[in-house]
Amino acid sequence: MSQIALAFLDALLTDQEMAQLMGTEADLAAMLRFEVELASAQSELGMIPADHAEAIRTGAETFSPDVAALTRAVLKDGVVPPDLVRQLRAHIGGEAAKSLHVGATSQDVIDTALALKLKPALELLDARLGAVAAALSALVASQGDHALMGRTRMQAAIPITARDRIEAWRAPLARALHDLADIRARNLILTLAGAVGTSDKYGDKAEALRQALAARLGLNAPDYTPHAQRDRIVALGGWLSQVTGALGKMGQDAALMAQNEIAEIAMSGGGASSAMAHKQNPVLAETLVALARFNAVQISGLHQSLVHEQERAGAAWTLEWMILPPMLNATATALTHAGALIASIQSIGKAVV
Repeated sequence: MSQIALAFLDALLTDQEMAQLMGTEADLAAMLRFEVELASAQSELGMIPADHAEAIRTGAETFSPDVAALTRAVLKDGVVPPDLVRQLRAHIGGEAAKSLHVGATSQDVIDTALALKLKPALELLDARLGAVAAALSALVASQGDHALMGRTRMQAAIPITARDRIEAWRAPLARALHDLADIRARNLILTLAGAVGTSDKYGDKAEALRQALAARLGLNAPDYTPHAQRDRIVALGGWLSQVTGALGKMGQDAALMAQNEIAEIAMSGGGASSAMAHKQNPVLAETLVALARFNAVQISGLHQSLVHEQERAGAAWTLEWMILPPMLNATATALTHAGALIASIQSIGKAVV
C-alpha cells in the first residue's frame, strides 16, 4: 500500500522488508496463485477440464499484468480482480480462459491474497519478536542485579533491581509470542464463498473444493463465511498494538531513565540537536513511543471496519486496506528499533558492590 511520506524518514519509520511482503508485487503474486490453485483444485474435482487448469497455470507463469491499466480500473471498480481476471483471460486465450475464476468473487481473491501475504509477514514479526525477547533476557543476565530506584506515578518509591524493570519489558513480549499462534490460526485462512457467501456456483462440491484449495495454499479452511465477519482482522490489529505497546513502554522507560537528572541508563548513539551540541537525544526510545501510539490510534478504525453491512461491504473493507498495512509496518519498524535500542544499552542502574 503506497503512503505519502518523506524519503528521509524512511529509515526511521518504514520497514522495507515488510513493505515488500505487503506491496504490489506480493499482492499480484498472491492473487495469481489463488487463481491458479483454484483451477487446479477444480480440475481435481472434475469441475473444469484438466487441460484448462494446466493452461491457466502455464499462462499465469508467463503473464505480466498491466499495472497502469489495473490502477485505472480500480478507480472504477474499487477492487483489482475484475481487470486482473480480464487481463489474464486475454493472455490465456481459447476455451481455457473460460475456466478461470469460476464461481469466485473479488473478495475471495483479495482476502485469500491477504492471508498468503500475512504468512511470511507474521514469520518476520515472530523472528524479530523472539530476538528482542532474547536480547532482553541477555540484558537481565548482565545487568539484572544492578540497583534502581523504583518509581510510581513518576515519583521515587522504594529500591528495586534492574531485573524488575527489564522483566516488565520482556514478559509482555513473551506473552505476545505465545498469543501469535492463535493470531496465525485465525488469519491464515482461505476465503472461498462466492458472491453472497453461499458458494452457490459450487453446489455439493463446495466444501470439498474449499478443503482442496486450502491444502494447496497452505491455509486453514474456516467453518464460517469470512466475507462480513471481520473479527480476525481486529484480533490481528490488537496483537500488533499489543506488541508495539509493550515496546513503547520500554521506550518510555528508557527515555525517562536517560534524563540528565536521573541518569539511570547509559546508551550509545544518542541523537544530535541542531541547537544544543551537548545533547544526546534518545531517538530510538522516542520512536518506539510514537509507533506504539500510532498503532493504538488505528485500533478504533479497525473496530469501525467490523461494521460490514449485509453479506459483503465496500467501505468497511476499504478501511481495512488503509489501516492494516501501516500497522504491520509500524510493528516491524518498532521491533527493529527495539533491537537496536537494547544493543545500545551500556549500563542500567548501579552495580552493587
